[in-house]
Amino acid sequence: MIDKIKFSLKRLVLGVFAVLVLSLLVLAAYGYWGVDDKSSPRSSPDGESSPTLAQITQGAYLAKQANCMGCHTARGGAVYAGGRVMQSEFGNFITPNITPDLKTGIGKWSADDFWNALHSGKGKDGRLLYPAFPYPNYTHITRADADAMYVYFQSLTPVVQSNASHDLAFPYNQRVAISLWRAVYFRPGELKPEPNQSLNWNRGAYLVRGLGHCSACHSARNQFGANQGSNDFSGGEMARIHWYAPSLVSKDELNLPAIPAAQLDALLKHGANQQRAVSGPMAEVVKNSLQYWQDSDIAAMREYLQAQPQSSNAAQDLLDRSLQRPQLSQEELQRLLDHGQKIYLKHCAECHGRGGEGRAGVYPALKGNAAIQMTSVTNPVRIILAGGFAPDTAGNSRPYGMPPFAPFLDDSEVALVMTYIRNSWGNKGSVISPSEVNPYRTAPLD
Repeated sequence: MIDKIKFSLKRLVLGVFAVLVLSLLVLAAYGYWGVDDKSSPRSSPDGESSPTLAQITQGAYLAKQANCMGCHTARGGAVYAGGRVMQSEFGNFITPNITPDLKTGIGKWSADDFWNALHSGKGKDGRLLYPAFPYPNYTHITRADADAMYVYFQSLTPVVQSNASHDLAFPYNQRVAISLWRAVYFRPGELKPEPNQSLNWNRGAYLVRGLGHCSACHSARNQFGANQGSNDFSGGEMARIHWYAPSLVSKDELNLPAIPAAQLDALLKHGANQQRAVSGPMAEVVKNSLQYWQDSDIAAMREYLQAQPQSSNAAQDLLDRSLQRPQLSQEELQRLLDHGQKIYLKHCAECHGRGGEGRAGVYPALKGNAAIQMTSVTNPVRIILAGGFAPDTAGNSRPYGMPPFAPFLDDSEVALVMTYIRNSWGNKGSVISPSEVNPYRTAPLD
């Protein structure tokens, strides 16, 4: 009797295991074949007629909007020839050559191949692409825009540069993992216009969610590297490169609706306005992409972003506790502020003002600056240690920079001055500890 029970239990366990394996295989197959929508490729335009100058010009503009150069150009390397290392918690992704070289680039790709890469996340050979290439956003790009981009890339001078293999940890280096990821997190499809919204709002949605792929950085990600979709602007730490992409929908972070339209337009297009400047990865986006956008597209992007519902960061206190940030009495806090003020007056006040007012159009104000008061202190700590540099753009051709203070201030001093700035002139932020500063001393600059 016991033997029969054991045998039955064994069969049950094997049955459950078989069902799980079968389910995984079905998910993998669905991730490979089942996520494509009903739109089908059409015959390539390149074989029908020669591309016009207008098509090439339009494609060049769209490539700028999609910031293709930002990823597909290694520092000091040939434009669009790939080879840039994109660091992540899963390992290093190496971007490919997208010049029209026949052997190492996309010279043999058809317009359909190019469309499938953007829309479905599949290479010419049908191999699934890693979502480090932001096809969850690019799937929203229209076929007409994809064709214009294809014509532009095919018009470039070919560059011979072989593609390196990604350096990923197991199991992320297994292609079946992409199938499972796609089955759960990816659905291809162009954006449908919202009939109750303006043309400008819909244009902004297309730019923000599609070509501009803002959610690729400005979103929180789970342990599998997935977010809540192309309209997820919740903000998140950029793993391995040690920058924080602020939430675009939080009153406690950027609070975009509160920024005057002209000031936000200037910040997006030029990288600086009268009160603020961008640094780090966002400075690179402005330099390579946003400064080339037409004013009407900048305005559409701004209108869409400012129309997004804003919420308070209810998790701020919880995050403070998880980071073990000190909870101090008023007397203890005042003692820290007194020490921090001395450091500020010695190293910071000459540029940013004794009252944190800054200099309009030159040095950003610290008083009322949301970037200083956010829960995440990644960006301001990095800027204090390594310096802060706004992008060189046509509208801001001689940007002012901030020198690095890592050689002059230790971790305790950085924490003190940060605590002072975050809690002075009406600012309200948490107390920073030296242990939060130290990890950024060895953070990579790229």
